[in-house]
Amino acid sequence: MLKLLGNLGQYLKTSGVKTESTLFRIHNKLTVVLLLACSAILTATQYVGTPIACILKNIPDNVVNTYCWIMSTFAMPDAFFREVGKEVAHPGVANDFGEVSERKYYTYYQWVCFLLFFQALLCWVPQWLWNFWEGGLMQMIVMGLNQSMDTKENIEKKKNSLMEYMTLYLKSHTAYVYKYFVCEFLCLVNIIGQLYLMNRFLGGEFFSYGLRVLQWTSMNQEKRVDPMIYMFPRMTKCIFHKYGSSGTIQNHDALCLLPLNVFNEKSYIFFWFWFLLLSLMLVFLMLYRLLIIFVPTVRSRLLHAAAKKVPIEVCRSINNKVNLGDWWILYNLAHNMDPGIYKEFLTEFTKKMSNSSGHIKMNV
Repeated sequence: MLKLLGNLGQYLKTSGVKTESTLFRIHNKLTVVLLLACSAILTATQYVGTPIACILKNIPDNVVNTYCWIMSTFAMPDAFFREVGKEVAHPGVANDFGEVSERKYYTYYQWVCFLLFFQALLCWVPQWLWNFWEGGLMQMIVMGLNQSMDTKENIEKKKNSLMEYMTLYLKSHTAYVYKYFVCEFLCLVNIIGQLYLMNRFLGGEFFSYGLRVLQWTSMNQEKRVDPMIYMFPRMTKCIFHKYGSSGTIQNHDALCLLPLNVFNEKSYIFFWFWFLLLSLMLVFLMLYRLLIIFVPTVRSRLLHAAAKKVPIEVCRSINNKVNLGDWWILYNLAHNMDPGIYKEFLTEFTKKMSNSSGHIKMNV
């Protein structure tokens, strides 16, 4: 298990050339690792450990445990509000007195590990799509200029090659930048969709789960009901049916312990806050991208912020001569090239643009 989790950490390592924002990587890499780690832990506990332990006389333990795990267990919702030790033995465990319709069945725990794995795949889709669309373009045009430990002749050759590429393919990167923005938007769609998926999976109680937990911590201890135990009960009941010696059907009432739910309740409260925070940050990211698209004057300041060695006048000059796609390429180059080399390249590129096409208007 530790080896498997350690291997997941390798996925967080980034290459020398980056083409995505930090938030994009948090969604596509860190969130994927967190979901896969929880899925792996639950899978190991569920299929290797003991996910359920039921108490029932005269019936073999392995038979009862397997039956109740497959057929699901239940609790009585009103029993969560009764006093433990006096009115009920455990939260949610009480006699239903034949009111079968009042039972609250729990079947989700068999599928949690599979759902988390599926969610991890969904979080990886934007990264896969961007890798397919990007095609290693940034890696190709950087050509090792992210390191200054090279001969002056090689650096000059690479700068000239980059200059030639940018001049030859000027105003042809619009599709490149919009494809990336689409991938970022897919991250937001994915997170919101997964919130609805988890809410549906948990019987419509996930949306308010985190708020109820926060309210629970500030309530009177004698009157409060733990929402984590309500959603993920640790003790439940199970009815085992069998034939008696005369052929009549006998109903055996089993009390089942679900140790797996201790991990489930903590995992889902973490993902409630994590997904909420991620969705809010992605909303602000989308607003930030709209600002970049529709307010071109912002781009020169962003370019200067990414490459502080480059004077703001140079950034404004080049911003007035390139469109959004070319600006995005230059902005990414600022994050992937050695600052000194990038300053020299952008200054020379600005002069070349001024001499050849200083009158060109900027196209979004």
